Amino acid sequence: MAPALQPGQALRKLYVRWTLAAIDNGKIHLREPKTEAGRAWISLSPRVMATLHHQAAIQMNAHPDGRLEGLVFARPGGTPLRPQWVLDQLRKRTAELDLPRIGLHDLRHTAATIMIAENIPVAVISKTLRHSTIATTINLYGHLLKDSADEAVRALSAALDRANASRVQAAPASELPSAA
Repeated sequence: MAPALQPGQALRKLYVRWTLAAIDNGKIHLREPKTEAGRAWISLSPRVMATLHHQAAIQMNAHPDGRLEGLVFARPGGTPLRPQWVLDQLRKRTAELDLPRIGLHDLRHTAATIMIAENIPVAVISKTLRHSTIATTINLYGHLLKDSADEAVRALSAALDRANASRVQAAPASELPSAA
């Protein structure tokens, strides 16, 4: 397993050209991303890149010419993983770790929630999730931003208090308001 991302460590980039539209009887259907926001570079941690490289190596070793053709995550014959199998594996792993039972799309919501809890700006979260507008992100996750709004008000209040304290210290006594 790759080590955790260290401060200042470079992230890797991956360009999204195609998205999975459907799987029909084992045949995959790809399409261009729905929006311009979906066609862009995405940042990946060293851990994720190491996993992708590991999986790519497995697929290349399975190919007679040692090439990567098709999917990185696939069944031994190169056919797509069955969605139910992927879900079953997720549930098996979460049960082993005594985590709540969740679906695959819940991982996306978990990532968004963690980013909000870590005070990542909503605009960055929106771009990371590939939402076409920041309004989509706010509509989906706005209820989680309450504490962030409280923190923003506290920070603004503290900044105004500091500015007022600086002004009071710099002003001559004759210009200060009287305490009547």
